[in-house]
Amino acid sequence: MDIAPTPVPTRTSGAAPALAAPHAAAGAGVPGRWREVARAANLLDAEGTVAPTVFATMSALATRTGAINLGQGFPDTDGPASLLEDAVAAIRGGVNQYPPGRGIPVLREAIAEHQRRFYGLDVDPETEVLVTAGATEALAAALMALVSPGDEVVVLEPYYDAYAASIELAGATRRTVPLRFPEYTLEPGALAAAVGPRTRLILLNTPHNPTGHVLSETELAEVARVAREHDLLVVTDEVYEHLVFDGRRHVPLATLPGMAERTLTISSAGKTFSVTGWKIGWVHGPAELVEAVITVKQFLTYVNGAPFQPAVANALRLPEEHFAEVARRMQAGRDLLTEGLLEAGFTVSRPGGTYFVVADAAPLGYDDGMALCLDLPRLAGVVGVPVRVFHDDQAAGASLVRFAVCKRPEVLAEAARRLRTLTRS
Repeated sequence: MDIAPTPVPTRTSGAAPALAAPHAAAGAGVPGRWREVARAANLLDAEGTVAPTVFATMSALATRTGAINLGQGFPDTDGPASLLEDAVAAIRGGVNQYPPGRGIPVLREAIAEHQRRFYGLDVDPETEVLVTAGATEALAAALMALVSPGDEVVVLEPYYDAYAASIELAGATRRTVPLRFPEYTLEPGALAAAVGPRTRLILLNTPHNPTGHVLSETELAEVARVAREHDLLVVTDEVYEHLVFDGRRHVPLATLPGMAERTLTISSAGKTFSVTGWKIGWVHGPAELVEAVITVKQFLTYVNGAPFQPAVANALRLPEEHFAEVARRMQAGRDLLTEGLLEAGFTVSRPGGTYFVVADAAPLGYDDGMALCLDLPRLAGVVGVPVRVFHDDQAAGASLVRFAVCKRPEVLAEAARRLRTLTRS
């Protein structure tokens, strides 16, 4: 789900299209609109050059140095065997052409059944569900469909980098509400204070990336109250819905009073079933809002992943124990890595869910998390991601580093062992 700049055609009157270099410097051929998107996603360096995303940079660093990659959030194991076998069977069975624009019916039905089984939501698979090319496309299409230039979108900060880029693509302005390390709770009144006369939409992410914070019922009630009082739409990113720890359960915002009719809920198969490369996501909500998203989505990817869709449908119908076991494994990874980070001397925010743990490197003498991330392969043979890239207020996340826990236990144990050597370096 990472966003990277791509060559963009530019045209002058009577001239053939020309390609702008994706890493061109300011004024050297990158169209201004795309420079704004790059700036919004923190992809411009001090010289105005368009740079790769931090995920691409850190993953390349891990490959080059042989370090353990705890930077990018992808698992190092495959999903359920039945899921993989179902995809192979679909390919061999001829499910290889364009699926319907809304998604294969069996998957839309499974999504609706899943929402009813886990959350009691009544969703019409015919009119209220859309299958997308991952959650990122659902997010981008929803924002481009629902907001207009000059509108404002309120988002929690720190935020996943695709949010800033998608808001910019829609021509809107983001207004951020800070969540502070280490608790990362939504302070009472903070969301309402960010809402103004031009606010159109709240973009909510829970369980939250990069912090791992799971919004409480009190926090969710605050979001719902603000949305109702100001007649706002809400787009919720719930891709980590089944990766909630310590006996808690995910609560979709759409289940709160008065919210189903104003909320678009986004999720995907990638995180729950360890198939991030399949890019099978979905969005559901009121039929008129889903129709608006379809209007945009059909001109993005049109459709995708035909043989993966029936496989995901079957996976969504797996017994509840499967989903509970996924959460238990990820919680064990959190605990293992957290212990190693604490022993290394970091201050750690204990996440309530997701793939990630955020740690403060300041006690180790690193006030700059980016500097530490660049040094970690040499110091400990581990790669993380600096949290400041997820902030507008980069000082708020200056010394923080995000580590992924979605790896095999032996990999996390080795990473923890290596990180503990930092106290002796």
